Amino acid sequence: MQHLIRLYFQLPLFIRLLSTVFFTMTLFGIIIHIIEPENFPTFFDGLWWAFVTGATVGYGDYVPLSPAGKAVAILLILSGGGLVTFYMATLSASTVKHETSLSEGRVPYKGADHIVLIGWNERTRHLIDMLQDQNLHERIVMIDQTMNQFYQRLPSVHFISGSATNEETLEHANIKDARMAIITADPSMEEQQSDQGVIHQIVALKGHHPELFIIAEVLTDRQKINAQRAGASTIIRSNDFMSSLFYQELYRNDPVKPFELLLSLLTERQFHEETVPEKLTGHPILTAYEFFLKKGCQIIGIRKNGELSFHLDESIELEKGDELILFSPLRK
Repeated sequence: MQHLIRLYFQLPLFIRLLSTVFFTMTLFGIIIHIIEPENFPTFFDGLWWAFVTGATVGYGDYVPLSPAGKAVAILLILSGGGLVTFYMATLSASTVKHETSLSEGRVPYKGADHIVLIGWNERTRHLIDMLQDQNLHERIVMIDQTMNQFYQRLPSVHFISGSATNEETLEHANIKDARMAIITADPSMEEQQSDQGVIHQIVALKGHHPELFIIAEVLTDRQKINAQRAGASTIIRSNDFMSSLFYQELYRNDPVKPFELLLSLLTERQFHEETVPEKLTGHPILTAYEFFLKKGCQIIGIRKNGELSFHLDESIELEKGDELILFSPLRK
């Protein structure tokens, strides 16, 4: 008996209340059926009356007529009615509390094969928008320590509040079952400090998931080697990229705007590297142009003997082991 009582109080509050409601209503249903079998011919009739009365609905299809039956009804209204009301209030409060905990990033993520984004900023917001625009139904876990509450209504994003170097935060984000992680630099910090923070986060992620594929953003070129040593799979040097765009804009002589052109291109297409198909070996590269164009891809470069070249002409002959650099449609 003590074991059952201990087990009962170990159950979640919602389950305890629900089971208590069912037990109480069942008990009163049995009692009224025994006391007035004429008015409550079956146990189910008594159970129906107990729930209707306890919930203060009162349809009036079953009514106790004897003094004993009316006394049972009074006890049911005093005990069962309050119990049902308390159950509904607790259920409502639990729902509101869960929603609040979700928005405040205090609910652990239970899924798997998800993408972890570290740092809520304009770059991660735009990335989420791109994934949604392309109908790529990715499960995303956002880790950020600067926000007290995640106000964005994004059904595909689960928010975890905290630092990505904190053990509890990474456990809540279920890093060990994640497919990929993207670490963005913090623009509010100095460049050196921001890059050091990124490297610390890489080390923490690898500690939880050694095989995790990590894309890391660094601001200074000298920290690239440290990010690689820490375990980053891909490193994006955002400052170098922006400097190249500034250079293109500074010396362009035609109406084409490099930034808008590149942004549009990368939004609709993606880089892809593919080994030359066996049936194309020994043929000129023009044959490959026609072959991949039918797939909606454009050849922009070739890797021969490990050397990458974007200088393409019709005299190039494809050999076994050559790699073609393609612009292909975004993967669905």
